[in-house]
Amino acid sequence: MNVFDNVNAGTGGSNQQGAFKPMGNNASRMGLGGMSKGCMGLGCVALAVIVVLVGIVGWGISQYNGLVTQQQNVEKAWSQVESDYQRRADLIPNLVNTVKGYAKHEKETYEAVTTARASVGQVKIDAANLTQEQLQQYQQAQGTLGAALGKLIAVSEAYPELKANENFMALQQQLEGTENRINVSRKDFNNAAQQYNTQLKRFPVNIVAGMFGFQEKPYFKAAEGADKAPTVNFD
Repeated sequence: MNVFDNVNAGTGGSNQQGAFKPMGNNASRMGLGGMSKGCMGLGCVALAVIVVLVGIVGWGISQYNGLVTQQQNVEKAWSQVESDYQRRADLIPNLVNTVKGYAKHEKETYEAVTTARASVGQVKIDAANLTQEQLQQYQQAQGTLGAALGKLIAVSEAYPELKANENFMALQQQLEGTENRINVSRKDFNNAAQQYNTQLKRFPVNIVAGMFGFQEKPYFKAAEGADKAPTVNFD
């Protein structure tokens, strides 16, 4: 073998090495392409997760707002109950004064009505955090006042002139109308509370309710016989 043979041999070796370079580049390209496709796959999964999370959050917000709306309806209904009871309480002073003018010897009856009215004013109710105990206490106070008021009205039976007094008759009619309004407002409150409580217990809304501390509302349960307006007309 001469020098040229060695050169040719070296050159051949160089060409052989060069022939492998394109294959190496192709392998690299194939590797990068596989990695790119893998990244795209992970991106799709991440996007899907984000979409699901956004959907869950949106649903949660919707249910939360719905519970807030129904809770506000309950509180509004309770405000109407208080308003109607207050209307009754506002009629009492004029009624007592009218009866006093004719039945001066019914001091015990006057005092019972006045004391019961004062007791009602001492019962404070937080409509946003209304509990069964608070509602029961409120009902008891109102029931006591209603009973005392019924006795005051009954006094007119013994005093014909009082019974025929125009002012007394007008107060009777207003009181009777107020008692009817109280019955309606209590029913409206119960309906609002029932709708709210039903939604509160439904799955999966109850999960949202538990997370944000929504509490069940008590129902207005009148004492036996208290669901009927007192008889205020003695014609």
